[in-house]
Amino acid sequence: MPLPQAFEGRLRLPAVAAPLFLISDPELVTACCRAGIVGTFPALNARTTAEFEAWLAAISEQLAGEREAAPFGVNLIVHRSNRRLDADLEVLLRHPVPLVITSLGAVSDLVAELRARGTVVFHDVATVRHIEKAAAAGVDGLVLVCAGAGGHAGRLNPFAFIAEARRRFSGTLVLAGALSTGRDLLAARLLGADLAYLGTRMIATRESRAPDAYKRMLVAATADDVVYTDAVSGIPANFLKESLQRAGIDPAAGPQGSIARDLDSGSFKAWRDIWSAGQGVAAIHDLPTVAELVGRLEREWREARAELRHL
Repeated sequence: MPLPQAFEGRLRLPAVAAPLFLISDPELVTACCRAGIVGTFPALNARTTAEFEAWLAAISEQLAGEREAAPFGVNLIVHRSNRRLDADLEVLLRHPVPLVITSLGAVSDLVAELRARGTVVFHDVATVRHIEKAAAAGVDGLVLVCAGAGGHAGRLNPFAFIAEARRRFSGTLVLAGALSTGRDLLAARLLGADLAYLGTRMIATRESRAPDAYKRMLVAATADDVVYTDAVSGIPANFLKESLQRAGIDPAAGPQGSIARDLDSGSFKAWRDIWSAGQGVAAIHDLPTVAELVGRLEREWREARAELRHL
């Protein structure tokens, strides 16, 4: 499947910096776009709709005239629990962006409105049923959130998930879960994905606004330090074991429906102090700038392609 027209000729690598809750901001987004990969952020990272609109204006202004910059995008939570949805959508309709990634709901009318403004629409999916619903809503692409991804990850192996998606969907596929190196990006393409999502790897960069202690924990962590648990919010997600333990959470204790409320009323808050991460920490050993990281990814990508020619 060809990339969306808005992406053609504008990417140094087939990669999207995932929208990171509480972490992605205009500085990280513009650094990614200037380095040659798609930069994104969650709309809700801006505290108000007015601030969200200001962030869009700032990113657009900073990237204006930079012909080699990659496009940027916004993650929109499409669920009734998002009280800002209508207001934030109005902003996106007034100030169209190249890409919107919807989560927690594939709504055909919303997708049609965005696409009518020239916006490419991707949707997060974690199950086969989600693929079918998103395809019916008319999205341009799917973000396949596989086992091992940071935060609310799915359970499916990427080999199986891509096979299921290709049977049911003809649009762009983005593979998410444990991708940290240029070799990983090439592997995603070989599996049949058009783009690869970089989440945890982008947290461990200089421009990321994650706390320094969070970044150091990522660098020190191994894949065994990532725990898939529903103890934080009642929904299974991947978190760093040490941050769970600091908050007094026993991941082996099973679901505890009130724990998120108890945390939010105390000194530890879910997501702010209990840190998510994917199994891609296995390949994270430093804290480069985004430009340095993308340069390394490109070298690794090229080296891996050269090796394939000799197999």
